[in-house]
Amino acid sequence: MAERIDLFRRALAGAARAIARDPEIDVVFASETASPAPRAARVPSPGPGLEPKLVAEARGAADSAALRLRHHDVRLHNSLAPADPEARAVFDALETARIEALGARAMAGVRANLAQLADARVRGDAITRARSAEEVPLATAIGLIARQRLSGEAAPKAAQAGLKLVEPWVEEKGAAELDSLALTLDDQAAFARLSRQLLEDLDLASAAEEGEDPLEDTGEEEGDEAAGDEGEDEGESTPQSGDSEMRAEQSDDSADEEQAAEDNDPDDDQLSEGDETTDSGQPGQARRNWELAPPSDYKPFTTQFDEMIEAGELCDEAELNRLRLYLDQQIGGLSGIVTKLANRLQRRLMAQQARSWDFDQEEGMLDAARLARVIVNPGHSLSYKVERETEFKDTIVSLLIDNSGSMRGRPIAIAAICADILARTLERCGVASEILGFTTRAWKGGQSREAWLAAGRPAHPGRLNDLRHIVYKRADEPYRHSKRSLGLMMREGLLKENIDGEALLWAHQRLIARTEERRILMVISDGAPVDDSTASANGGTYLERHLRQVIAWIEQRSPVELVAIGIGHDVTRYYERAVTIMDAEQLGGAMIEQLAQLFDMH
Repeated sequence: MAERIDLFRRALAGAARAIARDPEIDVVFASETASPAPRAARVPSPGPGLEPKLVAEARGAADSAALRLRHHDVRLHNSLAPADPEARAVFDALETARIEALGARAMAGVRANLAQLADARVRGDAITRARSAEEVPLATAIGLIARQRLSGEAAPKAAQAGLKLVEPWVEEKGAAELDSLALTLDDQAAFARLSRQLLEDLDLASAAEEGEDPLEDTGEEEGDEAAGDEGEDEGESTPQSGDSEMRAEQSDDSADEEQAAEDNDPDDDQLSEGDETTDSGQPGQARRNWELAPPSDYKPFTTQFDEMIEAGELCDEAELNRLRLYLDQQIGGLSGIVTKLANRLQRRLMAQQARSWDFDQEEGMLDAARLARVIVNPGHSLSYKVERETEFKDTIVSLLIDNSGSMRGRPIAIAAICADILARTLERCGVASEILGFTTRAWKGGQSREAWLAAGRPAHPGRLNDLRHIVYKRADEPYRHSKRSLGLMMREGLLKENIDGEALLWAHQRLIARTEERRILMVISDGAPVDDSTASANGGTYLERHLRQVIAWIEQRSPVELVAIGIGHDVTRYYERAVTIMDAEQLGGAMIEQLAQLFDMH
């Protein structure tokens, strides 16, 4: 039994070292009385039986500690932290959410482990027993809300009832700041300033409390002192921690690890406030001011019945396999044609990313072709080569596919297979891709319309149908994991009505939250927005007017590059960069050509 525990500890330590990029990290279980090594992560013990649930919690605690070592600057955090204890607890909670979101978004296994850790943290927290808003710990609640915003993970079930007591107030006061946090996920300094702004919005701290900019020269002694105090501070105010024992175990040993990581991790470079830039390239403007939607009179009557769902959750595994097989059978001769086009795109992309060199340089890497000359004449100065910088930007492509009823049959099958082939091609080229779909949960209004009727049919109610936004493939998900999900588009009854404006905003906000330097959004649709209930209650142009507002806003203000393909419908009257095809068979070629033109522009 002791051998199994020791083997598990070694595996845990190995994973933590890999995540933190620090070969000196060790893992110590909380049940052990021996003093931990200076660079050890203390995690809850899984017990002698290695119960799966406890094992997952221990993994989550180790992953969290490793991510903190890699992505957290102790001195920076302390310098911007508020003095008020409650505000400090919320500030710490937001930083924890940031650190763990970076790991959850990059690694699926870490995401699962951190979900188990989140469950353990709230297990004994007051949020699970709260019966009024005053009883809910704000640090726990805001930490969970931020976690959901940054990594898409829902709050643990035990905390959901308590969270609902304060969530409307938090959303009303700080929704804009919470949504903007994702824009600075990889920049701790900017994230901390946004967190301070959120605390001001919630009346938990004032701007006057903020200390000196931590990126100014504060002296070596001050930095050491801050690092030394981190363990004590976090032990008193760590967020999201209902399990006080677990909180103390994790935080007591974090200070030394974090200080050591400060000097070792090249990924934690910080920008001074004066160096901050918006996506438009204007210096000195805080990115938190990014608007989440264009000015508009558009509104949903209620969002209570809307859903964003993974494709695999809409049917069981057997049906998903059957639908994928059916999709493959529908392809016929199309696959070969699209594959040839995709291979052409791949060659163009790979050519842009190809390595090239400048030869006969006075310094750089030794040129193997000049090796004989080096041996004969070691003093010769032009025997080196320097790699040229590639201009190919880190890129993500998001495909947003209309899943409305008018796409039924051949158009949706072709859209699915083209998305499939394109995702495979982009993955081979090192370009991230995301595949999304949009429809509604019901025809002619669903529960939203029933709620409107029950409310007495108020005038100008806004959107009166329940949205269904489907994630077929996440950007960080390998193609092989999502291949079956695309078959869901073949499911009878899935395709209903289409509310394009909100779907476009949804896909856009997902892209804005990404860290890639270049973001491309391709929309595939066969018509204008259609929802009979909304149109009859608000006027026939209500949905189309909103779509035009969203498109204009993205094209004029957003760093996201927007392109559209219309199937049998002229989308050029909506989108500035668009193409219309009259036959679904042309979709593959149109997609490849549009992307090729975009990549050739840079």
